[in-house]
Amino acid sequence: MNRKHFLKQSLVALTMLGCVAASAVAQAQTTLTMSSWVPPTHFLSKDILQPWMAEVEKATEGRVTIKMLPKAVGSPPQHWELARKGVADITWGNFTYEPERFQMMWFAEMPMMGSNTEATSVALWRTYQKYLAQNEVAKGVVMLGVGMLGGGQFNHGSKAIVTPEDLAGQKVRMGGPIQKRILEDMGAVPVSAPATKAYELLEGGVIDASLHGLESVVNFRLDGKLKYHTIVPEGLYDATFFVVINEGKWNSLSAADQKAIMRVSGESLSRHWGQEFDKQMKSAEAKMRADGHTFNAPNPALQKMVTGIRSALLKEWYAKAPSFGVKDGQAVVKYYEDQYKSLTK
Repeated sequence: MNRKHFLKQSLVALTMLGCVAASAVAQAQTTLTMSSWVPPTHFLSKDILQPWMAEVEKATEGRVTIKMLPKAVGSPPQHWELARKGVADITWGNFTYEPERFQMMWFAEMPMMGSNTEATSVALWRTYQKYLAQNEVAKGVVMLGVGMLGGGQFNHGSKAIVTPEDLAGQKVRMGGPIQKRILEDMGAVPVSAPATKAYELLEGGVIDASLHGLESVVNFRLDGKLKYHTIVPEGLYDATFFVVINEGKWNSLSAADQKAIMRVSGESLSRHWGQEFDKQMKSAEAKMRADGHTFNAPNPALQKMVTGIRSALLKEWYAKAPSFGVKDGQAVVKYYEDQYKSLTK
């Protein structure tokens, strides 16, 4: 082989290697964007989303990374639609923020659905996959995980809520139709506002109390205003959350990367979500007890009222379920409750 021919072959080989290397780099640079509406220091971002993003990168051996956008590309209620339209590849949010759209999720937000958030979140994931994933409203995105709050409670600024009479005429901040209905049926006055507005409303005397999970009382810095907490066993209400990816973007990923991502998503992500919320709930309660807050349980009359409202809400949801694509609402709730019980044994 003469020198000229050798050099020509070497150049061809180097060019081919360069193409392979460039292809590998391009593959390694698949970056998905994520929009989040809480600051990066919030536990939901710091302890749930960011560790999961790192797990995705590791599971795909660096082929897929997720970049958190510097600020949210829309308001919290827009985040499902932002993912569906591909404005951001991945978003997370609260189903409660679009209640009419997601009536199929209402059952999980009713009273006494569970106070172990790891179990409620995993039970909801399994229920969603079995009964709800093919619902018309879910088209356009792929569900990567779901989560729950772990039970919201009464939090009052100046008195304990123990009896039905304690709630009469009290102005209570709330969010979503389930919470509104609970308060109305109890004789309280619902005031609709996001949790981020609670401090302002309390400061101005617009509300007397606010519905929150205990972690939110601390994380929204309301513990200086809300000193009385009534703990309804298994929660007065709940909230449901999603993590979704645009369906087109998901389909553009290789089957191997989809499989790798789902190994650290789905039930795994939902479980991690619940574990972190459980930690936050315990930490918040411990802090407030140490700070001298008052904790109470509802008396039998108030507890009976909560149980009755739950039964009425479920009955109504069962009757309406076929209108929003749920054929057998009772089967959905039974499956969820069976899963929850199995996870808390």
